[in-house]
Formats: sequence, structure tokens, C-alpha cells
Amino acid sequence: MRSQSLRDDGAAPWRDQRLSPTERAEALLPKMSLEEKIAQLVGVWVGADASGEGVAPHQSDMLGELPPWSTVIQYGLGQLTRPFGTAPVDPVFGARSLAASQAQIVAASRFGIPAQVHEECLTGFAAWRATVYPTPLSWGASFDPELVEAMADRIGRSMRAAGVHQGLAPVLDVTRDYRWGRTEETIGEDPYLVGTTGAAYVRGLERAGVVATLKHFAGYSASRGGRNLAPVPMGRRELADVILPPFEMALRLGGARSVMNSYAEIDGLPVAADRGLLTGLLRDEWGFTGTVVADYFAVRFLQTLHGVAGNAADAARLALRAGIDVELPTVDAFGAPLMEAARRGEVDEALVDCALRRVLIQKIELGLLDEGWQELPDDVASLRFDDEASQDIALRLARESVVLLRNTGVLPLPVGSRVALVGPAADDPMAMLGCYSFPNHVGIHHSEFGLGLDIPTLRDELARRVPLLTHEPGCAITGEDTSGIPAAVAAAAAADVCVLAVGDRAGMFGRGTSGEGCDAVDLRLPGVQSDLVRAVLATGTPVVLVLMAGRPYALGPQFDGAAAVVQAFFLGQLGGQALAEVLTGAVEPSGRLPVSVPRDAGGLPSTYLAPPLGRRNKVSSIDPTPAYPFGHGLSYTTFEWSDATVVEPREDPTAWPVDGEVRVRITVANTGERAGTEVVQLYLHDPVAQTTRPVVRLIGYTRLPLAPGEVAHVTFGVPADVASFTGLTGQRIVEPGDVELRFGRSSGDVAAALPLRLVGTEREVGFERELLTSVRVEPLVAVPQSA
Repeated sequence: MRSQSLRDDGAAPWRDQRLSPTERAEALLPKMSLEEKIAQLVGVWVGADASGEGVAPHQSDMLGELPPWSTVIQYGLGQLTRPFGTAPVDPVFGARSLAASQAQIVAASRFGIPAQVHEECLTGFAAWRATVYPTPLSWGASFDPELVEAMADRIGRSMRAAGVHQGLAPVLDVTRDYRWGRTEETIGEDPYLVGTTGAAYVRGLERAGVVATLKHFAGYSASRGGRNLAPVPMGRRELADVILPPFEMALRLGGARSVMNSYAEIDGLPVAADRGLLTGLLRDEWGFTGTVVADYFAVRFLQTLHGVAGNAADAARLALRAGIDVELPTVDAFGAPLMEAARRGEVDEALVDCALRRVLIQKIELGLLDEGWQELPDDVASLRFDDEASQDIALRLARESVVLLRNTGVLPLPVGSRVALVGPAADDPMAMLGCYSFPNHVGIHHSEFGLGLDIPTLRDELARRVPLLTHEPGCAITGEDTSGIPAAVAAAAAADVCVLAVGDRAGMFGRGTSGEGCDAVDLRLPGVQSDLVRAVLATGTPVVLVLMAGRPYALGPQFDGAAAVVQAFFLGQLGGQALAEVLTGAVEPSGRLPVSVPRDAGGLPSTYLAPPLGRRNKVSSIDPTPAYPFGHGLSYTTFEWSDATVVEPREDPTAWPVDGEVRVRITVANTGERAGTEVVQLYLHDPVAQTTRPVVRLIGYTRLPLAPGEVAHVTFGVPADVASFTGLTGQRIVEPGDVELRFGRSSGDVAAALPLRLVGTEREVGFERELLTSVRVEPLVAVPQSA
């Protein structure tokens, strides 16, 4: 029970649920001392390891020696950092331990304000024994925001049941260089795909009552050379047209209540100190009212890595002034240094109040200041983080994200065939998991606890479906040992078909081939895996190349001999089953590439969002044409696209008002003998504009499942706002002129094109513009298949 004090005063307006959160916060704020205010602006990482064996470089430098727990919480506490995600802990024990900590925090301070608890949740709740879902690149490959939303809802429910209030996801960085280790955390290379999918994730998490935190605002993925935390040489136009739209979508269409700053420096200004971005754009222009939390150690990095602050107090001043409200993961620059600077008058207490106001409002919205709040959920004894409903969604998402890149007829695997399964990823459960999954992110430091989950490998699942299966690893994912290649070659030569599984093993800061801080020099397969591929292809046995990776690897001429190529981006704990089902034909492949697959490993990687001079041309000897373009993916059936048209044309069917909408339609039929799912994509081509534009960019899409012989109309309603871009003056505009809407099977495979003309006067649009192209599917009477 709480003692009778200010925290239990029935007349205290900050506990009056009849008042708005803002009114309650305004009533509480002036009652608080400077010590109590600043205590709400920091997190504490009580379970973190300060020995130097933590998850990140510089972690031990920043943690230092924390005061005793009783001293840390004497004035209250803003956040608790990752009580479940720092070390393996049983779900029930962890929830009870967290509740005990919250009870101590409430009892220690005058106002009895609980801490807001945050955890990572990019591939599921990053906790021991929690479901591990596919990575964001797989979300993008599914082209299925509704399923991603359902996944996020399940993740949020498990977190909230454990007493967690905030999730540090989704990542909305648009990948710009595949060598960047965190490519696996991105949803893809297109802002429309990233934005629509990311907004869906936010809706799911927020619906479950968990605050979604958008990462990393902004520009982090555009670093020079694909190096983690490297400077970003990006212009403001690229920032506005490529990097920012997913954040706009997630705020407006998802309702995210928190944003995390990027570690990046853009044109010499670190984002953590960029008031123009974190306040001027995010708050003043976009109207964001939630909290901005610091990426881990980002405040002190202004001093130690960026060199724009002379000491911790200066770093705190710059970050607070820029618009960062909460320092994570633990008390550092926002602790004693900020306190002393505020007392000396070097930091205006009004800045502290501004951040505190937003923190209090969010805590009130979460119910943490309500009289009915309780530390321990009623049903904690039955708490589970991995259940059948979660596994079902994880499996469905994994199935939908498998991309069939090439197939000469070898897939599905013929029944009764002798299959050799070779390659280092074939029998490794960790080959299914991204770097922010608990087993890779934390569990690797606690091997004595095991994975905490059953993660069947591709070998496990294929053996259940293919009786005549042999296996040889051939080599490791990393290293130079080629001694196992002859055995793999012999197994392949003796088989009817060889399934060759190669790829990545995710890790952190050099402990893997993909993941945070695991950047690549080029896009060759790690280790000696390319040698293995060449040797197996030379046997003449039909080879199904399966890439289980966190980034696209170059598939140049040396891989052209593969009979089939399958791409999978860390499919999660049930990825082995999903892959085996696709390979054997139990499930139809329906994934599409969220990133292009390059042909050249050594050339500078570039995404499909390139103007004419960014593509193949006569003024450069380098051909950047990808092996497989963004949006590409095959099925086991065939589809026919026809009758592209403008719906309900005006007197001039090509006229598209700059403030209006155009509706375009195409007919799609399944002309094969199997059910399948086509992904209908709509692209904009703007041939002449006042600034250079990408040759094509995605502006709409939908998954379209069709039975054999089934036909459907797909209609897109395209507001002119989606054709907007940043013009010469730096303002976003809709410019009159000729454009083309292209129905595509991918960004490189146009099924039909409709020439249109935007008519009217040039029009400025902003944050409130229309962001989405609507989609309507009208099933038609099935067409009977000919005998």
C-alpha cells in the first residue's frame, strides 16, 4: 500500500481522470523540484553489464559506477531499461521482479510516479522464450501490411502483459547501401513500402497499448560507404523525398507516440543536436506531441564521438535544446551534469520543463498516474511470450516473405527425388534469426540458458518432407576452411537435385556477418561460400540456391548456372518450415524483393530509386543494372495482366488535376494450374521535372490471391499528392506536366503503362497531404480452364 502523502491526495488534480492528460501534467509540473523533474528525464539500465562485455562498444565507458538503487530512485525515475532484454529471465519471474522494482520506485518518491518500461521488439519481444518473428526485410518482402499489423499486435500484447509500456520499433530507415550491416533491420529500399508497412506495425503495437518508437530519425541508413555511424553526405532533397516519408506515414497513419533520434550526422550536424530537425520539423511543422528518446548513449556521443560538445553538461544542453526529452539507456549526461548546469543557469529550466511536460503526459496516457494502477498484472502466473497464436502469425509471415527469384522447372522439388542439402546455413538455427532477436542480441552471452525456443533448421524440416535427403555443410559461413567442400560436391553429384543453403549469421559489432556494426566491404558471400557455390554448380546436378541472409548478395554470372534461386531474409523461428514448404510445393511462393539484388559485388551499391544517369548509360563503364530488381518475385503458377485503363475518364481521359485523384484499373487472371498470389504494383514515371527524379517509384501495391482460372479487377485511386516531390525552392510540390502510371510485376517489368498529364497550376503540399493510394479488388467470375 502507498503511504499517505502527495501521491495519494484524492484532491490532487494530476490524479483526476476527468481532466485531460495535459491538464493533469500542468497541475503536477510546478509542484516538482528540479531534482524530481530531471529524474523523470532519464532511464536506468540496472541489469546492464559494465564489465566491457555488453552488447555495444562504449557501453562500459558510459555506464560507469551507478549509485545505490535507493539513491537512483529517491526523486523518482523516468524509465527502466530492458528488464527482460538484458539477460535471460523466466517470464513470470521477470514480471514479478519488475513489479517489485516499480513498487520501490513508487514508494521512494513524493509523487509515486512509476517508471515507464521499454524493451526492444523489432523481431518480437526481445525477451527469453519469446516468439522470434521474421526480420523487417521479410516484412517488406511479404508486401502484406495487414499481417505485419497483426504481428505487432501480438508483440504488444505480450509486452503489456509483462508490464512493459514502450517498444523501440519499428526501424523506418530506407536502406541506401546494402553493405550497411543494419540493412536487415530495414523494411526495404522504397519509402512507400517502408512507410505503409511501418505504419501498420505502429498501429498494431499502439493498439495493444504499447508506445511505438520510430527509429532512427533520421538519415542513419545513408552513411558514407555503408559504415555504421559514419557521416551522412546526404542533401536535404534526398532527406525530404526518400528518408522522411516513412516517418510521416508512421506518425499520421500509425499514431506513433515516440521517436528515437538517429546517431547520424547530416552535413556535419549530429541529429542529437539538430534543433531544426527534432523541433522545427518534427514538432513545429509536423505537430508531433509525443516524446523523443535518445538512442543509447547518443547524448554523450555528442562529446565523445562527434566532438560538438566539450563535456557532458554541454552535451546535455545541446540535446535538450534540440528536442530530446529522455536520455537512454541509463542516467549519464542528463543526471548530475545537467543538474549542475541548470543550477548554474547554463541550461534554462524551461527546457527541462518542456521535456518533462511531454514525459508526464505520456505517462498519464499510459495510466501510470491513475489511482487504479497496479504493479503486477492479475494473470501473471500464466504469462507466456511464445504461444500458438504468435507462432501462427510468425509462420504465415515467413511463408509470404520467401522470394522465388529464378526457376527453370526444378521447383517444387520432384516427389521421390534424391536431394542433397548442402551449405553452412542448412542446419543452423541461428541462420533464421536477425541480430535484434533475443538469442542473437543477448542470448549469445548466456549460452548456458540455451535458445529458449524450438527453432527447426531447414534440414530438420526438409527431412520430414523428403525421404531421400543427404546433408553436407561444405564450409562455415565465415572463415577460410575449404576442407569440407569435396564432401559437399560428392553429395551433390550423387543426387538428382541439390539444395544449396548459404548466407549470413547475424550478430552485433563484428560478431556476425550481418547486423548492427557488421558492415560489409563488398557484396560477395561471406567466407568461402562462393567457392562452395562454384564447386557445386560445376557438378552438373540441378542446383536450388537458397540465400538465407540479412542483405542482398551479388548474383553475377558465376551464379547463372543455378536451376532455381530462392531469397529469404532471416525468416524467424519457423523459417525452416516455411522454406521447406515452399521448396516442396506445399506453399506457393509469393514474396517480392524489398531490395534489388545486385549483379556486381564490387561496384557501389545503388537502389532502384535512381534518375536516368544513375542507371546504365554510355558515359560510364559500370553497369549498375541489378540481377533482380526491386519488386521481383515468381510463383509456381502463371498470371496474365490485361486491359489497363483509366476508370471513369473525363472529357480528356489523360487529364489528372494537380489537386485531384485518378483511378486506374488492370485485370489479372491466374492462367496456370495452381492457386497463387500475384503482387500487383503501381509505379510513377515522371519524365520531365524541375529536379531530377527516379525513373520509377512505387506508389501503390496489393497482394492478389487467385485460384486457377480466377480473374479480378484491381483498381488504384491515386491522389495527385503522391506525385509530389521537393522542388527548386525546397518546398514539396505537385508539378503540372506529363507523367505515366505503370502497372508492374516489378520495378523492372512493366505490364502496362498509362500516359497522363497533371493539369493546373503548381501546388505546394505539406505534412497534411494525401499519403496513400487506395486499392480495390473486384473478383470476377472464374474463367474455366481449357482441357
